[in-house]
Formats: sequence, C-alpha cells, structure tokens
Amino acid sequence: MSYGRGDFGGPKPVEEGKEYDVEVTEISRKGDGIARIQGFVIFVKGGRVGDKCKVKIESVGPRFATGAKV
Repeated sequence: MSYGRGDFGGPKPVEEGKEYDVEVTEISRKGDGIARIQGFVIFVKGGRVGDKCKVKIESVGPRFATGAKV
C-alpha cells in the first residue's frame, strides 16, 4: 500500500549524474529545497521556495533523490 506517496518500486524518473529543470515548492526539515519530478521527491541543496533551476542529481534512492543546483 502506497498511502499516496507514489509507487517507485520500478524505474525512477531521474538518473544519477543527469540534469533536470525543476521548481522548488517546499523546504525540508533540514533546510533543503524540495522539488518533484513525476511525483518523485528531489531534495535540492541550497534550494529556496520559488526557485526555478537546473539540478544535477547526485544520488537516487528508493523514495527520493538528492541534487545540487547547477
């Protein structure tokens, strides 16, 4: 049961080392920006709400990815 978080047991919509255009819509508890690609969470280091930026994906986990602004 996914509880509305999306079913990301299969292929992820992002790949490590690639760049994507995103919009930061929230801030995490640790202060990083949160963006989404096809519902998949991307934590953006140094991202602020409203930022429209390109991020380079640094790591991809089962439920989220981390990236840095380019």
